Amino acid sequence: MKRNNSAFWYDKFNYWKINVQKDGIRKTFYSSTPGRIGCRECNEKADAWLDDNVTDSKQKILNLSEKYIEQLKLTTSRSHWAQYESYFNTWIDPAIGNVRIENITEQHFQSIINKAYSKGLSKKTLQNMRGCMLNFLKFCRKCKVTTLFFEDLYIPKGAPTIEKTILQPADINKLFNSDKTMFNGKPDKELYINAYRLEVATGLRPGEVLGLKWTDIKKRIVYLKRSINAYGETTRGKNDNARRSFYLTDLALAVLKSQKDLLSDNNLTSEYIFCDKYGDNIKTQNYNKHWKKYYEYNNIPKTTPYELRHTFVSAVKSLPEGYLKQLVGHSKDMDTYGTYAHEIQGEQKAAAELVQNIFCEIFKAEKNKAEKSQK
Repeated sequence: MKRNNSAFWYDKFNYWKINVQKDGIRKTFYSSTPGRIGCRECNEKADAWLDDNVTDSKQKILNLSEKYIEQLKLTTSRSHWAQYESYFNTWIDPAIGNVRIENITEQHFQSIINKAYSKGLSKKTLQNMRGCMLNFLKFCRKCKVTTLFFEDLYIPKGAPTIEKTILQPADINKLFNSDKTMFNGKPDKELYINAYRLEVATGLRPGEVLGLKWTDIKKRIVYLKRSINAYGETTRGKNDNARRSFYLTDLALAVLKSQKDLLSDNNLTSEYIFCDKYGDNIKTQNYNKHWKKYYEYNNIPKTTPYELRHTFVSAVKSLPEGYLKQLVGHSKDMDTYGTYAHEIQGEQKAAAELVQNIFCEIFKAEKNKAEKSQK
């Protein structure tokens, strides 16, 4: 049966609502998700009920989860499907793997989240687990084995948020003034120093830095087109917003010039801006090990390469929100490669100038501190 109406948004209650009827039975469906996504969710719920052609609802969760992961392996990166596979292997299948899909209730999944919460899993991990469950149910609905929607799954209040460690101004100053590290038991130049500096100067994710090619830079505009994940796979980036462009600050431009000189000094050539000593892609584990040796040698607090990105965000948090989101890839995706690219370049340049001023103030303050200590 097909519906002849669509969901309507109620401002007073902040939800989408649709009423449908089948065989004399009237039913109402809701979605609290704003925008077109919520409208689509609401309509999909109604359609699933109207078109209740469920076939084989006696399948067990374990069998369905195996099929789901196999589909993910065909369509997503290893880092994505491996994370979901771990949720099923560790939490979902041991708890409800032998339960038939027809007997599943929302409380089954909520109990799994609650148990993971009791074990101290972070808020972010619990959110990812919830996303895994909802996507799994969507897969099951497409397979016509259920019509379940569990949009009310929640994360318990008090779930811990993992605090990020960032570099303080003195540490940032060290990073941009020392290229020394410990190699084979003696001080040496750090081969990946400019990759670390570019992360802090631009807020790029580690995978985005490692995926950068010289051809991605046109004059002073960087066009992010790829990322290299922990498994060495080249992807389109973490999400749609990851494909973006930004204007290089003088600081970032100087870092790239330094990288060209470093490659020349080491007789290295590569299509990638940052490469290992053989001119090949830098492996994530290798990158992490190098960074650990570098921060230990330079007495910089223990941090991860990803926290260099957080350092940038913290340093430039005074930027207008729109500028910051566009720089780090958290805003709605724009057609930066298309017709309207020229219209945003003025804003990109303005954002770059603001970032440049912030870092100049950081370096100036640290220089003044050093001069006063010498007096």
